[in-house]
Amino acid sequence: MKALTATDFNFPGQVAKYTGKVRDVYSIGKDYLVMVATDRISAFDVVLPEGIPFKGQVLNQIAEKFLDATSDIIPNWKIEAVDPMVTVGWRCEPFKVEMVIRGYLTGHAWREYKAGARTLCGCEMPEGMVENQKFPQPLITPTTKADEGHDQDISKEEIIAQGIVSREDYEQLEAYTRALYARGCEMAAKMGLILVDTKYEFGKRDGKIVLMDEIHTPDSSRYFYAEGYEERQAKGERQKQLSKEFVREWLMANGFQGQEGQKVPEMTPEVVKGITERYVELYENITGCKFQGAESDDILGRIETNINNFLKK
Repeated sequence: MKALTATDFNFPGQVAKYTGKVRDVYSIGKDYLVMVATDRISAFDVVLPEGIPFKGQVLNQIAEKFLDATSDIIPNWKIEAVDPMVTVGWRCEPFKVEMVIRGYLTGHAWREYKAGARTLCGCEMPEGMVENQKFPQPLITPTTKADEGHDQDISKEEIIAQGIVSREDYEQLEAYTRALYARGCEMAAKMGLILVDTKYEFGKRDGKIVLMDEIHTPDSSRYFYAEGYEERQAKGERQKQLSKEFVREWLMANGFQGQEGQKVPEMTPEVVKGITERYVELYENITGCKFQGAESDDILGRIETNINNFLKK
């Protein structure tokens, strides 16, 4: 199995290329973006040294499914998925915040709670909660969008006071975030899953707010298996989950949390294979479809051909 960890295309009309932690984004003219979901994997805001075969395809195809399934709630940037790893869409002016919504006390929120915090991004967290417990109401805990390094927690009032987003736009972002999360929870429940938390990115196109980037993928979301959730909570056991958290847990168990001086543990072929298998499991459980891995002998050639064929249209 081969992994795609870097691209360096030069398409007709290309004006810029942006390399993110996972995606390579090509700007075509002033209207179009070509987003390549590579097989890079990041954790603790660090890109890990080995790529994960088929991870980019999993992310791209899950995002495609959920973009299509939520387009009645909010318009989105997608025009067409032209390759298993590539989506072409409209160029938008992004908001400089990510809208994180949490239905359960887990991950970053739990780490803060365990350390004694009872507010997160200005949101109150009730006393007496335990890890993975459902919040009375989902919390929206936005972060700044950092070009490099760590995203930072920020409150609604700070966002508005600093002029990052206007009050009117921010309140619309909150409404969209709640509606998208509710839809994601409904779809997850049909698959026997709980959508625990997720994040959304929004932008503006022609003055209207649109949904950008990925949605409800295992890189941007956390899922629990619904079956046995209550029993595991009652016994204080760990929840069975579908997310990238298993990668973070493996790193933490091997002494890495992205802090200065820490070294990423060796990603052996067995470790990489195991992560691929978990991503395929994620895909099949989230979508209900059997995963069909795309031809991978010449991934770069396949992608370039498919994008060029689209651009000729």
